[in-house]
Amino acid sequence: MPMLSRPFALTPGEPAGIGPDLCLLQARQAQPHALVAIASRSLLAERAKQLGLRIELLAAGPNHWPTEPAPAGALYVWDTALATPAVAGQLDARNGRYVLETLTRAGQGCLDGVFAGMITAPVHKGVINEAGIPFSGHTEFLAELTHTEQVVMMLATRGLRVALVTTHLPLKDVAAAITAERLERVARILHADLVDKFGITQPRILVCGLNPHAGEGGHLGREELEIIEPTLQRLRAEGMNLVGPLPADTLFTPKNLEHCDAVLAMYHDQGLPVLKYKGFGAAVNVTLGLPIVRTSVDHGTALDLAGSGNIDTGSLQVALETAFQMARS
Repeated sequence: MPMLSRPFALTPGEPAGIGPDLCLLQARQAQPHALVAIASRSLLAERAKQLGLRIELLAAGPNHWPTEPAPAGALYVWDTALATPAVAGQLDARNGRYVLETLTRAGQGCLDGVFAGMITAPVHKGVINEAGIPFSGHTEFLAELTHTEQVVMMLATRGLRVALVTTHLPLKDVAAAITAERLERVARILHADLVDKFGITQPRILVCGLNPHAGEGGHLGREELEIIEPTLQRLRAEGMNLVGPLPADTLFTPKNLEHCDAVLAMYHDQGLPVLKYKGFGAAVNVTLGLPIVRTSVDHGTALDLAGSGNIDTGSLQVALETAFQMARS
């Protein structure tokens, strides 16, 4: 893979969690592209000592961005000050603004063309809110930063991509949220980003029904007949390859997925349990619809494992690979 001239931004997320550990463990091996961790240098140095790692922390920042990857055992760092020293496993609301500063530097750097994309380690939403900063997640924060009206959550692992029409909603509110307008917006974003950011010329997308057996002809719910199928028909008329609505209990079978580029699920726990069963620990969260490339690990801060070295970097590896692929496409 030819090397990109611009570096990628890596944000370690919650400083008391495993994000800093992930960055340091990943730095043990050389990357195909330059990678800049936007983090407290002192935090990374202290955590490396705790983990028994010898990682050289190389300075990066405005006017001295790397164009070549760091060698194995080294990591470029754009030093970003903590409000107070971070202790592995111990949340401190005083560092909430530090987390958002790292995300702002990464996102704005992508918008300004400094970075080719950004990869995020997990944040702790609760402690940021405890700091008095309303925060509902990376996705919403980056949508606001980039002035993006509609974004789409997609998780991917090797051999399967699942995008969601609705995300973090109580199940009782899902049916009302499945409108023709929302379904059309999400399908258009998914299709466009599969073309533009994944290089798939004519994506084939399988679409789940909302109800058991995809409504069974209206006997188990009418959303498929009145909303989903008419919307898919309109988009098919424009040339999109959309298959469905299909019963979700049989859609996720090898025969159906063999020639599929993505699955569009109606709600969070319809599609993501299958994906996480297939690839937990080696999956990536991708935010579609943004004017920038952003991928993330598929797990949380794991405060109990921070500083232990007993963690799996598989999800970060997939997040990096996916960001590199998207930036090239």
